[in-house]
Amino acid sequence: MSDRGIARVATTAAPSPGFMGEGHTAVSVVDPNEFVRNDPFIVLMDDRIDLEPGREAGGAHPHGGFETLTFVVEGELRDRDEGTLKTGDILWMTAGSGVIHNENVVPLGKSRILQLWLTLPQSERWAAPRFEHIARDDAPARREPGVEARVYSGKSGSVNGIAHNYVPVTLVDVQLQAGATFEQELPDSYNGFLYVLDGSVAVGADRTRLIAGQVGWLAGAPVSTSNGGAVRIIADENGARVMLYAGERQGVPIVMHGPFVGESRDDIRRLSRSYTEGKMPRISELAEAEATSGNRN
Repeated sequence: MSDRGIARVATTAAPSPGFMGEGHTAVSVVDPNEFVRNDPFIVLMDDRIDLEPGREAGGAHPHGGFETLTFVVEGELRDRDEGTLKTGDILWMTAGSGVIHNENVVPLGKSRILQLWLTLPQSERWAAPRFEHIARDDAPARREPGVEARVYSGKSGSVNGIAHNYVPVTLVDVQLQAGATFEQELPDSYNGFLYVLDGSVAVGADRTRLIAGQVGWLAGAPVSTSNGGAVRIIADENGARVMLYAGERQGVPIVMHGPFVGESRDDIRRLSRSYTEGKMPRISELAEAEATSGNRN
């Protein structure tokens, strides 16, 4: 099995003022201008939120043409419709044909979240909107000496995540004690990266060092191999916490404008028109429909 080491390293900038104003800073982790190289990952933002009690985090806004994966690194956020997200929880939302969400989100104290924008397969670009809340304790954990790897999507070792995906994605929160080693197998077709949240690690056969705040993009598997590759992560003396994101490239160019993603300008115009004409459903409507369906069952 080939070594999926690190092909390139990016050091994130210091947190800058976020759209919520005072009490919100954000770090750009994945640059949307680099989508061709980063496919299937469009954007990843690392948001740090510390608002006064009771203040809402933004407001209702639309999305269309992609998926969002909101992971709570620390803290807690309460959403009237999408539920309460606690530390280690993830909200996986398919915007698809268009949806309005975050109608009522209130952080419960200081929090930090990672929000990923993930492209959709061409055949599912306009899928019906949906959302899935995966609590930390519902996500299975792979445990080895000095390692706890929480698997939200895809497979790690013999552990399978529970997310329902359109694009095949492996998403693992890896926490390592000092000197511990973690190895993740990945298909050749997967692009991926490591984002170090705490501590530092050495990755791959050449032991490329990554420290907190750095992004290490995985090298592709050699053309001569066909049985996949593996990325090997070793924690330094103080231990580490690393997010591993990997997914199958879709090979379909995208066009972005604000909260919308499409494959042409016509797609963007259509989404904008759907929103301005009030035709996009709200997450509150989806949540109500789901609750009603659950009660009937």
